Amino acid sequence: MAEENFDLDMDIDAAVQEAMFDLDEEPPSISEQAVQEYAEQTTPASAEENQQEISDEELDHIADTAIALLNDIFKYFNLGEVTVDEYEGDEGELILDITGDDLAVLIGRHGKTLDSLQFLVSAIVMRQIGFRYPVVIDVEGYKSRQRDKLESIAVSAAKRALASGRAVKLRPMSPYERRLIHIRLRDYDGVETVSEGEGSTRHVVVTPL
Repeated sequence: MAEENFDLDMDIDAAVQEAMFDLDEEPPSISEQAVQEYAEQTTPASAEENQQEISDEELDHIADTAIALLNDIFKYFNLGEVTVDEYEGDEGELILDITGDDLAVLIGRHGKTLDSLQFLVSAIVMRQIGFRYPVVIDVEGYKSRQRDKLESIAVSAAKRALASGRAVKLRPMSPYERRLIHIRLRDYDGVETVSEGEGSTRHVVVTPL
């Protein structure tokens, strides 16, 4: 399928229509490479590292903008009653957790649909507010559960690297997953992490110092 360009200059409704896709196929208007590049450019290790200082009112505006966009997106799915809860993550990011009766369609196979949803919301919110701020889209705690698993994988890899004295290469991961590995091990004594590879093969390598 030919890939289409995603234009952040269009209004929200037009952007949503442009980015929607047949759920039986891969997303046509948001490529995996675009998701990878955008996520790596716009998800800092923590919100505190952002140069942009924001007030509580501005944070509320960011949340309102993201939630309004999500509600526009929900119109393209048969989701029934949906609730979006907002809270602050451990790294200072704004987390929007979507709950409802049957939301598997928003997660997709291996979380691919959720990755595209994350890209879409982050990109349009940034366009609307004029600067970057970490907004994480979750579905019924899916990413929270994934985070627990990934943190366990990260610590295990660090221990193996230290015990063997050799670098440990992890499986290919999404930008969000790699970010969690880096965050978990950034203060872990004796190891460092780096992302290597391109596209769908990009992965984290844990190296003993």
